[in-house]
Amino acid sequence: MDPVFVYGTLKRGQVNHHWLRGAAFLGRRRLGGACLYDLGPYPMAVPGDGLIHGELFAVDGPGLLRLDGLEDVPLLYQRHRRPLADGTLAWTYLGQAPQVAGRALVPFADWGSTPVFLSEPIAHQDPPDGVGGG
Repeated sequence: MDPVFVYGTLKRGQVNHHWLRGAAFLGRRRLGGACLYDLGPYPMAVPGDGLIHGELFAVDGPGLLRLDGLEDVPLLYQRHRRPLADGTLAWTYLGQAPQVAGRALVPFADWGSTPVFLSEPIAHQDPPDGVGGG
């Protein structure tokens, strides 16, 4: 199984997530050294000085080849093995700067969701005795 970082229509709840059927979800992750652009129906990440948000999946060999077909490798995207912010090496699909010329960046570098930024962590307190439960 290969770790694959996805940041657009392959994420959970997005239109192409079914292409990852059978792949294990490994959690949300971040990829540095890339910027995420809005191409209308889908985003495209290209090398740059940003940090993008996405999801990590464990994909088998045939699944990886299916993703290559979906992503039109090597014409539209190229598959690269890149280190994620947590040090995990993962495959991801990147375009080239000329493909995103004149396009807007995806807000918060997170396609399909808006992250919440808090100035302080939320304090979780235990409920008083006899309150709450199963």
